Amino acid sequence: MYIKIRKLGAPQGEGDAIINISKMALIQELKEMILQEMNVEAEQQLLLYKGKQLIDDHKVMDYDIQLNDVIQLMIRKPREPSEEPEKEKNNEKTKDKENLVECESLYYKKGDFVDVIHDGNGAWYESVIEEVLMKESDETEKEFVYKVKGDDDVATTFEMNVSDKEIRPRSFYTYKTNELKEEMIVLVNYNIEEPKTRGPWFDFKIVTVNNKTVNGTVFVGKDKTPIENCTLKFIDEIMRIEEKALITEREERRVPKKPPVRKYPFNCDKCKDAKGRKCRECGCRVCAGKDSCDTIILCDECDYGYHIACLDPPLEKVPEEEEWYCPECKTDDSAIVKAGEKLKASQKKAKMASSKGDAKRDWGKGMACVGRTKECTIVSKNHYGPVPGVEVGTCWKFRLQVSEAGIHRPHVAGIHGRETDGAYSLVLSGGYEDDVDNGEEFFYTGSGGRDLSGNKRVNDQSCDQKLTRMNKALALNCYAKFNDKEGAESADWKKGKPVRVVRNYKLAKHSKYAPKEGNRYDGIYKVLKYYPEKGKSGFIVWRYLLRRDDASSAPWEQGGQEFDLIYPPGYLEAQEAAEQKKENKSKSPAKEAAKKGTKRKAQKDASLKTMTDFFNSTPKKSKVSEFKLTPEVSGLIAKDETNRKLWDECKENVKDGKVKFLEKVEEVFMCICCQEVVHQPSTTDCKHNICKACLKRSFSSKIYTCPYCRFDLGEKYIIKVNEPLSEALLLLFPGYEATR
Repeated sequence: MYIKIRKLGAPQGEGDAIINISKMALIQELKEMILQEMNVEAEQQLLLYKGKQLIDDHKVMDYDIQLNDVIQLMIRKPREPSEEPEKEKNNEKTKDKENLVECESLYYKKGDFVDVIHDGNGAWYESVIEEVLMKESDETEKEFVYKVKGDDDVATTFEMNVSDKEIRPRSFYTYKTNELKEEMIVLVNYNIEEPKTRGPWFDFKIVTVNNKTVNGTVFVGKDKTPIENCTLKFIDEIMRIEEKALITEREERRVPKKPPVRKYPFNCDKCKDAKGRKCRECGCRVCAGKDSCDTIILCDECDYGYHIACLDPPLEKVPEEEEWYCPECKTDDSAIVKAGEKLKASQKKAKMASSKGDAKRDWGKGMACVGRTKECTIVSKNHYGPVPGVEVGTCWKFRLQVSEAGIHRPHVAGIHGRETDGAYSLVLSGGYEDDVDNGEEFFYTGSGGRDLSGNKRVNDQSCDQKLTRMNKALALNCYAKFNDKEGAESADWKKGKPVRVVRNYKLAKHSKYAPKEGNRYDGIYKVLKYYPEKGKSGFIVWRYLLRRDDASSAPWEQGGQEFDLIYPPGYLEAQEAAEQKKENKSKSPAKEAAKKGTKRKAQKDASLKTMTDFFNSTPKKSKVSEFKLTPEVSGLIAKDETNRKLWDECKENVKDGKVKFLEKVEEVFMCICCQEVVHQPSTTDCKHNICKACLKRSFSSKIYTCPYCRFDLGEKYIIKVNEPLSEALLLLFPGYEATR
């Protein structure tokens, strides 16, 4: 498998080293590879993965490092022996503190409401002046220092000393939309990372403005770093920046005694920062109370809070140790793994041949062993029929990707099913000599009858197959009474349970219908009959006849299509890096000298196309046919008047095919609470779609606002299911309700 090595602090994607390594390799071997790739000595390498330091005599698999994962590389530097400059800096800081004396300012006084720019994110926060100080100096010009504290209404608590450039009077006036003009500098709420959500408050220069949108430039920090082309979401909360004025002139400016409270993102999404409501996320993990904050101690592992009186046994006072762990996170000291010690192997890993030292081959390089990085959640694991969003003709490079897409979940096994239920999918790869593929129908050989002891992947047939486990699961898909002796044949095969079929490139030696590379989804098949028969090996095998029953055209038929091969993330980069290494080795002076005089070799090399040329070329892409909505779905969409704009937005993607259209529908109609496609959707008065169950949970917590925009729905709000939307989503995503 391949992983990425990134220097700590380096920008993402810049200077990454791609290394092909086995899961069975030692960390010491990994460091040797990093030395060759990045020219960093092993003694200087400090490797970090998910907060853990990688130790030399451990294996890659011990840390559960997955395909395309990033390992941070910290380069150790020798410590400088001189520590005197640091001491001098500390002395200067203490001197500065001692030179501060209380004084009076013409513009600010103790208790004034002001805005202060925060060093952390460069935003403006409401605060209160606690002291007005001045630095003692021989210069005539006074240098004021203001000791400020975050306002009680601000979720971000802070105390700090600021200068005149970092402070200004509190903004209190909110502009009306018709008062906004171009080139105005105002105070706005903007989230830099997620512009469509609420964030902190920044200075903003208006570039264009109309009744619906305001665009311009956001200024961040003391140096006013500009972020251009920003569109504001909360245009009804734009505030005026107040100019500094003399204390004696405040009455003329009509400054309110208590300025209005500004809105911020919730610190706790569960309780929405409700002060009177108990919450185990932001309060005590045991009693859920938010009282006695000075006695709540935070766990350094899970970051949850605990009252010292709620612990078992309770604590008399807050511990003075730098680190503290709650009972759930605290580990027994005897089980702690210190630097340089062996990791404690799990019982599962301890039983593996690799842990016992009995493995005769390095299995850690295979793609079947890397593990899934994502899982299909749109349908359940026991879902029959097509998976929404996956077209017939979709091709993947590896079986791992087929599993992640939810088409065929096992990485290696040919049949996915349950002995008590039936089979959901199978892979046709020509692993048995008795398989016969005719495209529209094929004879499939059951599993078993082979001795795979010793961690073998394949072997010759050595005994008769039995109609149990996965063989029985596939037989249950046939619309006939189950018979484990003679088999059975369906009288009406179309009534059988559907099976998703994937053809593997290895089938090409037996069939002309196989893909040239990778794995291809060929649609839905159904079992016509199953029966026992003596195979070519001389042993009894169970054979199944399956016939295609899919509305979509097969990839080999006229009108069908085979899509471009889908690669895992980072795979092409890893292949290009490996090819580049081969080219560099072949261009070494010793090999170049050896090549001279070999005319035939030179002609052969000139005809070859390098991997670099392959990546620089523009491959031909198969045409994507426009997706046509069925009359039933179109009728339901037309009935859903409330979400007309959202459906119009989705319809713009039909020209890009069914996959893109369904991806857009899934994005637009995603519940903000459960982050899945809305189930039994309730369309609120503010035109947001939320799952009925999610909204009920919110109401049971006495929160009667929209989870999207905090629109007040009211305690007497009646939750109604938007039936046209619900039925349309069920037609577009068949089976997704089973996961709820």
